Parts: sequence; structure tokens; C-alpha cells
Amino acid sequence: MGPEVIFVFALITGAVILFMTEYIPFEITALLIATSLMATGILDLSEGLSGLSNQATVTIGCMFIISEGLRKAGILRAVGSLFTRAGKKNFWLAVITILLITGVVSGFMNNTAAVAIFIPVVITVSRALKVSPSKLLIPLSYISICGGVCTLIGTSTNILVNSIASDSGFRPLSMFEFLPMGIIFLAGGFIYLMLYGIRRLPDHKQEDDLSSRYEMEDNISDIELTPSYENLGCDLEDCKLTNGLDLDVLRLFKKTSPSQGAGRTQSDLEEGDIIRIRGKASEVDKIKGRDQLIVKSLPVVRDTDLEQGRDILLEVSANPNSTLIGKKLEDINLRELFGAIVLGIRHRGKKIDRNINKIRLSRGDTLLLSMERSRVPQVEGNPDFLVISKIELPVYKTGKIICAASILAGVVLAASFHLIPIALAALIGSILFIITGCLKTTEAYNAVNWKVIFLLAGILPLGIAMEKTGAAGILSGVLMRTLNPLGPRAILSGFFLITMISSNIISNQAAAVLFTPIAIYTATELGVNPRTFIFTVAFAASLNFLTPVSYPTNALVYSPGRYRFLDYSIVGGPLSIIFWILGSLLIPIIWPL
Repeated sequence: MGPEVIFVFALITGAVILFMTEYIPFEITALLIATSLMATGILDLSEGLSGLSNQATVTIGCMFIISEGLRKAGILRAVGSLFTRAGKKNFWLAVITILLITGVVSGFMNNTAAVAIFIPVVITVSRALKVSPSKLLIPLSYISICGGVCTLIGTSTNILVNSIASDSGFRPLSMFEFLPMGIIFLAGGFIYLMLYGIRRLPDHKQEDDLSSRYEMEDNISDIELTPSYENLGCDLEDCKLTNGLDLDVLRLFKKTSPSQGAGRTQSDLEEGDIIRIRGKASEVDKIKGRDQLIVKSLPVVRDTDLEQGRDILLEVSANPNSTLIGKKLEDINLRELFGAIVLGIRHRGKKIDRNINKIRLSRGDTLLLSMERSRVPQVEGNPDFLVISKIELPVYKTGKIICAASILAGVVLAASFHLIPIALAALIGSILFIITGCLKTTEAYNAVNWKVIFLLAGILPLGIAMEKTGAAGILSGVLMRTLNPLGPRAILSGFFLITMISSNIISNQAAAVLFTPIAIYTATELGVNPRTFIFTVAFAASLNFLTPVSYPTNALVYSPGRYRFLDYSIVGGPLSIIFWILGSLLIPIIWPL
């Protein structure tokens, strides 16, 4: 091995470690890869920057916009109403409806957006049927993943593998070429979940009140102002009651009108006023001793206690690809963004109510917010957060449903019949969504997951470097020497297994970029059909069930379902093995070696 090959292997090793540990954001890791390859001269400037102009990058960016246009138009709202109607009748009817419709929808739009919309619907259905949402949320995520592999545009991984294959001189993968094997995976996932998976999921009791879910009884207190309080007559904000303490003022109730909560900062303090505070009793006691105030603990806290006046409780989840992941809540400053106070957080599956502002936001974390009802649309319009507690579906541009569906159909048909390249079809579709008023320009911009775009921009040059330096051939040789005595089918099965495991550890896009060039090289050396190996990598890179962080939809349902990390392995492990066997046996039949 020459020095360039050694450097590429060292770069891959370092990148895998950074992807696994998330020590720095994964898109920054990807950009470091491209920058390093250019700085060392392994790639020239045009090769190193090729990820920005690659057709996969353009297509995936446009598909984010198209998916958002479909969501805004109200297509998912209509689908959600089907869930709700089915859910009022029978549990298994609800399950079948949710799984089938989610699987179909995920084949044509971003499944993360679909799952985000369906989470509150599934929770509502669960309450109607008096079953735990934990029985339905992982199945919702898993079936969306299975549905996504059925078409070229169903998952970004398929688009990415298609681009790498095309750049390597192979015929582009067609829109529905994935469908025969995709349907098998979708049907297999459906049967598995119905017969085994759902029964193996935990049955967590689901509290109706958000306050109960976040155990607010020990964190809410009322403080009555006594005649001796030195700040009577001062504005609530100026009195600095909670300075230096892990406490937040939720609402001021005036003695003269106790049923109406006054603004948090807009009213002078008077004797007999009640200030409602979030914080542990030990922190509240510090105020009691300092200011000689009367502290009244609430023995039972219900949502109605915290939704008086203009306030509302809102449960939100951190978008798995949010730009805020890794930041402390005190740096995000939700009070400034939305006028919201964080009452509680479920962080990596655990409830936390102390030093909340010091917590670094992780994928799948859920927050309980207290805020004014009028500012909820600001949260709904923010791409960093997903509202998961609202029972009713938000109001969408329902008059645009036909228009949005027509644009999507046009994109699918144009790509299916090879009238124009998929990147151009997606670009035209994105522009039409804006021109027709289905999306505003700002909505289209915010719909793009720029973290994924920069990930692709940085990671795609790695595939070029692997081919250019011969690193792909070396890795291929190791695999062939290990499995060659067992024949091409065994090598293909090995690719499926290695790619599937890797995509659960690093991102699925990174796994696709890493293994597609190796798969193509291996197939060429074996003298078999490269297309068989290309589809193997595409499917294996997308089927991520083992951990809550292996796929964005898995992270989305993690906290709302109150799952443990192990729950994904218990249910997702057998499913992964089944899909590995199915893929190893049937992919060589559908795409003969």
C-alpha cells in the first residue's frame, strides 16, 4: 500500500470514530474528509467539491422541498384522519391501517416528515383504544423505513447509490426498479410486526396529562407574597425573585383576579399575589428563607393548573437533524425564541428536572414547554422542533392537495419513463411547488435538511478517493479472500450484512458511499452483475432497526414511546436478521448474478 492508500484508510477510520461518537457534528466530519483529501492532493479542487454539484445532492435537497409541499398541502392530514377513524373501532384494525398507509406514503415522500405528523395521531389512537403508544410508535418508524426502500425517491440512500452507480458508468436505477424487493421487505416487516414485534414491545402506562408524564408534582410551587416582602410594588421582572436559583417563574396570579394569570413580567407585585414557580422544593426553600414568603406546594399537578390564562403546555421533540443538537438549552434560549419555559425534559429516555438549562440537546429528546398559546405557530414553523403533543392536526393548505399531488405524480412519471433525469424532475417539481403557492420561498428553504446536504457534499468525494487510490480494490480483495471459497452469493450476503451493521453505527448515507464503490469493484473482479451488488448495498444501508439513533424516524419515536435503548435491539435485531436472509436469497434472483 502506498502512502495515499494508507492516508485514505486512516481518514476512513477517523471518520468512523467521529461518526460513532458524534464528538463533532457528522456534517462537519464529512467536510473535514473532503478538505483533507484536497489538502493532501489526493483529489483536485473539482473532485473535492463535486459533492456539492452531484445529482444526488441536488435531488435529495429538492425531495425535502417536495415532501414539505405535500405536508403543507394537507395530504398527511387526510391520511391522519383515516388513522383516527380506524383507531376508534379496533386495535388491530388501527395497527393494520397505520402500517399499510405509512408504508405506502413513505415510498413517495420523506419518511421523517410523515412519522413526525403521525406521532400525535398515533398517540391519540392509543388513548382511544386504551393501549400504550409504545405498542405502536416503533412499528410506525420501522414500517416507514420499509416503505422508503420501495422506490428511488423513498429514501435518500437510494438516490445516493443511484448517483454513485451512474457516475461509475452504469445505467441509472429506475424509479420502481426497487419495488419487487422493496415489496418483499415491506410485507416481511408488516407480517413480523403483526405476529411478533408488537407483542415484544413494552406496555408503558401512558398518562393523559403531560404534567403527569413529566412528574411535575415535585416541581411546581406557589409562592404567596406577604406584607413584609420588600419588593411589593415592583415589576415582577425587576424583583429578581429567582436570581441565582434553578427556578423559573411560570405565571403571576393577582389577588384581585385569581382566576386570570397575569403576564410573567408585566404586572406590579401586591400583597396576596401568587407566583407559580417551576423548580425543586430545595431551591424554593431558599426563597422562603430569604424573603419570608409563604410557599404552597401543589399535591397534585394537572395540565389545567399550568394552562390557565394565555398559557398552554406543549410537548416538542428535537428534530433528529436539528442544527441545535449538541447545544445547551441555556444557549438555545427558548424563552427568547418562543417565550417558552422548559418545565421538563426526557433526555436519552430519562426524565430530568434539575439543571435543565445545562443539558445538551440530543436527537430524540422531548421537552415540555410552558408558553403562550398565540406563539405555538412559531414552534410549528421552526425546523429544529417537532410538535408531538397536539391531538388535532395543524391547519394546512387543503385547497392545494390536488395541485401538490399532481406535481408529485409528474415528478414520478418523468423519472419512471426516463423523460428527464431524476435530478431535473425533482428540481422542476420543487420550483412548481413555490410557483403554485403550495410553499413559500422561506418554507422551501427551511424544508431542506442542510445537515444532510453538507454531509453528502463532504462524504461523496471519499468514494472518488477510494477508487482513485485503489483503496476500494484492497477492501474488496480482503472480502473476496475471506468468502470467495463459498462463491459470489456468499460474498453478496457478506456485503449485505457488513453494510447493514455499518449503517446502524455510522449514518446510512456514509455507509452507502463507503460500500458502493467496493461492491462495484468486487462484482467486476468476480465477473458477475454489478447491479446485483449495487442494489444489495442500497437496501442494506437503509434498513436500520437496531438503535434509536440509527435512523431519524427511530430517534423521533424514542422519547414519546418512553423506550429503552435495548427495546430497539430486542425487536429490531430479529427483523434485521430476517431481512439479511431475505436479501441474501432473493436479490440474486431478482437481479441475477
